[in-house]
Amino acid sequence: MNKIGFIGTGVMGTGIINNLLKHGNPVVVYNRTKAHAQAVLDNGAQWADSPTALTQQADVIFTMVGFPQDVEQVYFGDDGILANATTGQYLVDMTTSKPSLAQQINAVGAKRGVHVLDAPVSGGDIGAKNGTLTVMVGGDAADLNHLRSLFDQFSKTVSYYGPAGSGQHTKMANQIMIAGTMTGLTEALVYAKAAHLDLKQVIATLQGGAAENFSLGSYGPRILKGDYTPGFFAKHFLKDLRIALDEADAMGLNLPATSEAKRLYGELVDDRGLGNDGTQALIKLWWH
Repeated sequence: MNKIGFIGTGVMGTGIINNLLKHGNPVVVYNRTKAHAQAVLDNGAQWADSPTALTQQADVIFTMVGFPQDVEQVYFGDDGILANATTGQYLVDMTTSKPSLAQQINAVGAKRGVHVLDAPVSGGDIGAKNGTLTVMVGGDAADLNHLRSLFDQFSKTVSYYGPAGSGQHTKMANQIMIAGTMTGLTEALVYAKAAHLDLKQVIATLQGGAAENFSLGSYGPRILKGDYTPGFFAKHFLKDLRIALDEADAMGLNLPATSEAKRLYGELVDDRGLGNDGTQALIKLWWH
């Protein structure tokens, strides 16, 4: 059995690690703040004091950190993965990050004889907890086939899209779609409240028709409860929208709806200081 290393024990990482542990895998973890790893340590994960220590004892290493600069540090830092990787290891970055960075990691990894995949996911905290994530993979198809049984332990759908960076490009398309559903959810509830409608009933009705979507079904009820805990951090979603729009610019595309979503989340995160709330906190721009 492969020994798994996992760097990043946030909301999503914790759910994935717990599912890997449930399937009997030995898992060693590292996180910048050890206290944030306590939940998985209590469930049987082992602790590594650094990315180096983790890399030296794992056959397959998953990473799921916050921002592209965190990915760079974890992979390219002096104490990082690539400086300590050995031939034959498998490295899987599940962070939503830049396609160009995924390509860079893959290229350096190939020179060191390691296998690299970019494999961002969708499904939020619920999907991570329940093992029903959707995984979008870029890299070598043979490497995905080698690891598919592991992916199946925490996901319901694993799709291969092509060479390095393709998984990240697919995740950008996913985030562009979610930008529309989150702004749609927000404005629908703002409108329905102003019209003095029963918001719980509105959500149930919309979910039964053509307006049905994940954002409405998952985050609408949380909003009504005043629950803004992060299934996905607003600050991370803003990061994703910025990456998506940078990639769109590079391809000569104008995405006005996504640009407006970025503006709104920028107001929420940068101006209001609510980046540690969940994405559903967008409604706070209207409701106080």
